[in-house]
Amino acid sequence: MPNRAVIKLIQNRDFLTATPEKSVRAVAHHMKRYNTSAVLIVDAEDGTLQGICTERDLNFKVLAEGLDANITPVSEVMTKNPMAVGPEKLFGHVLHLMHEGGYRHMPVVDPIGRPIGIVSSRDALGLEVLHFRNELVLREYLTEIL
Repeated sequence: MPNRAVIKLIQNRDFLTATPEKSVRAVAHHMKRYNTSAVLIVDAEDGTLQGICTERDLNFKVLAEGLDANITPVSEVMTKNPMAVGPEKLFGHVLHLMHEGGYRHMPVVDPIGRPIGIVSSRDALGLEVLHFRNELVLREYLTEIL
């Protein structure tokens, strides 16, 4: 899985987008309705990635600061110009970039910067489970030997 291109991971997977003028409340409602922790913010004209709004942004920049979610546009609290990767990048490389940058989400964009998906730190869970299973099998084998 770490050696597969991220397009294989994200293909046929829905993701949310919103435009910068949407209220924080509308974006949060959108996130709740679709049970997701991030929304990609796109330009209304050309659809290019402008930012990302995550649960952390909502908690730390809206709730903790006492902003009015009904009137605050998401453009004021989103992470502007987030790092993004192309669909050909290997999943393992994307996980490394996410770890190095402290990101929980990584937008995947086409050559002109329009989002085609998003990689989440939750996607790495499958790798952890696989490694855990392999470790259990190895320990079981070692127990039999000893």
